[in-house]
This record gives sequence, structure tokens and C-alpha cells, in this order.
Amino acid sequence: MSKILIVEDEAAIRRVLSKILSEEDKSYEIEEACNGEEAIEKIKKIDFDLILCDIKMPKKDGLEVLLETKELKPETRVVMISGHGDLDTAVQAMKLGAFDYISKPPDLNRLLNTVRNSLETKDKNLFETKIEKKETKKKQSLDFHMIGESEPIKKIKEMIDKVAPTDVRVLITGANGSGKELVARALHLGSERASFPMIEVNCAAIPSELIESELFGHIKGSFTSAVKDRIGKFEAADKGTIFLDEIGDMSLSAQAKVLRALQEKRITKVGSEKDIPVDVRVIAATNKDLKTEIAQGRFREDLYHRLAVILIEVPSLNDRRDDIPLLIEYFNNKISEEQGISVKKFNQKAISLLQKYNWTGNIRELRNVVERLIILGGKEITENDVKNFGGKE
Repeated sequence: MSKILIVEDEAAIRRVLSKILSEEDKSYEIEEACNGEEAIEKIKKIDFDLILCDIKMPKKDGLEVLLETKELKPETRVVMISGHGDLDTAVQAMKLGAFDYISKPPDLNRLLNTVRNSLETKDKNLFETKIEKKETKKKQSLDFHMIGESEPIKKIKEMIDKVAPTDVRVLITGANGSGKELVARALHLGSERASFPMIEVNCAAIPSELIESELFGHIKGSFTSAVKDRIGKFEAADKGTIFLDEIGDMSLSAQAKVLRALQEKRITKVGSEKDIPVDVRVIAATNKDLKTEIAQGRFREDLYHRLAVILIEVPSLNDRRDDIPLLIEYFNNKISEEQGISVKKFNQKAISLLQKYNWTGNIRELRNVVERLIILGGKEITENDVKNFGGKE
């Protein structure tokens, strides 16, 4: 049972964070504080596992709360909540011992991943002890919800087990929805960098003209909208891991700078001439055939060879149909808990029919179908339920 303190002067944000965490895991014990002084009083009396702390607050700001927490309860994880203009301060807080930072407004997946990771790695010795009870030293952290016992998944788990403890760069390939991010997260959690953040960058979601600023930061006045200095993702990930998702969509200009960062372990902010040393492990992922992209001049071959020291190909769900019953069971339990309803039984004919479908959307699509069946189906999910509500022809 984890104890979490939310420190935020805006009541609406406190309520949202509390609601999200309560719905994610009903075992969380959540306390709230409306300012830094109230937070410190609670921290003195209660041993919290995690503190989510706003940066700008009356009476005591987030940095003061962080520093006092580290003195009072050094094992407590602190995650900073930063507004758009607080990013530099958030990175400063990480250098002072914060576990990570979350930008406002909080992205749901980012928030929940950060909370899970901070709680999972709170005490490394206890973490390892817990893992050893689950059969092997690193099995639990490296699986990271990688559900399945098919041969393709067994091979990936074995690869992760070998590669995760190293700092070697990894390129993860596979179709959308196949689980590339889970592999990246497992690699990070199994490394010596697990107590530092894993910063995710979706290269496909960032406009090409902004990708360099996003990755490397910028200085005030370097372009029209650069109204103040900004920390980039590489610098924010210092000592941890940066995950470059959909790197095949990155511009050639940004690729050249990423290549330099890998070669020299230094970055330069947009508009600056000053080099900044960075210590990050780089994991990249793509759903594209990068060799084809190279042949067509859209991806740098030298960057490919820098990234693909280890290549992990995540199979599509159609290539691991034996795992579908296990995945259905996992999603059935998880979704039922999220919805606050009893777990439903999937009969064998329903499962067999789902195993025959063409899963173009992979695991993500399967989860959606299972959720729809749980909501719309009867007490027992039958073959007819699958035909009626499965969303397949």
C-alpha cells in the first residue's frame, strides 16, 4: 500500500490528480496539501512513498519542499509538477534530487507511468528483494507487463535480460500498437539508470521546425516564439534514458544533431554556441523500414548504425496468437478493476474466435475489443458477443 502526498495550491488540480490516482490503484493512500508549509508538516508526521509537488506555491515553493524532504525523509521520491515556464526550475530540481517532473496540464499516461516508476524504484534493495521472490532477480522489472509466453516474446524477454544492464543503444522496430514502448521501459527499468527519469519524445508528434528545440533546448530570442531559455529533452534526461519514439519521422537536420550528441555526448541549444555535456542512454523506436528510408534519402545511414547497436523487433499480434488468451485475461482483470465491475468470464469459443481475427491494430486494438466486450457483453463473454460487439467482420 503506497502513501502519496499531492502538494498543489490549485484545488482543481489537486482534485484531478487525486481522482486519477485513486482510479488507477484503489490501494493508494492519498493525502493533499495546499501549500509548502502544510506539506512539510505532513511529511514530518507521515512516511510518504511519493510526493507530487507543484513548483510555484505560496509560503514555501516546490524547491524548498524538495530540499526539506530530502533532509527529513531522504528515501521519499519527489516528482515536481511544472508549468510551461517552470521547466528550467524542474530540471534544476531533478539535479537536487527530484525523481522526475510532470508538465501542466498533466498527460494521463505520462503521470501514471511516472508514479508507477517512482514507486517501483523507491528503494532499490527492496525492489530487488521483491523481484527475487518472483523467481528471478530481474524478471518482474524486465517483463513490465509484457504479457505472453510465445516463442517470439520469450526471445524478446531473453534479449532484454541481456541488454538492459548495459548502456548499449537499442533500436526497437515493430508495427503501431505492438508494444515497442513496453520494451523501451523494460530496458530502462532493468538498467543502472532506473532511479533517474526516462524521457519520452514522440518524434512524429512534433513539427519538424520545433524538433531541434524540443530535443536540445533553445535560448531566448533564437527564433520568433523563443521568449525565454528552454531546457531540451536530452538535458532533462541527463543520467537517465531518452526514448526517441518514431525516430523515422525525424527531420534530416535533427538527425544530424542527434548523431553529434551520440558521438560527442554533447548538445548545443538552438541559437547557442555553448556545448552542454549530457550522459544519457538512447533507445529509439520506429514502425518504418529504416533501410528503405536510407535508400530513399530520408534517414541517415550513419545514424542508423549508431542507434542499431542492438536491434529488437517486436512481433505483431498476428505473429503471436498463442499469447491472446493471456492478454485477454490480463486486460479483463485490469479493465474490470478500472471500471469497478466484476471480472467476466470469456468462454473458450469466444477466445478461439478472437485468436482467428486479423489484428491490424495489434495489442492496442485487442485491448479496445476486450473493453468493448466487457461493457456490452453478458456475464459470460460468448462467441455471439464477439461476433456482435467485437468490431470485426
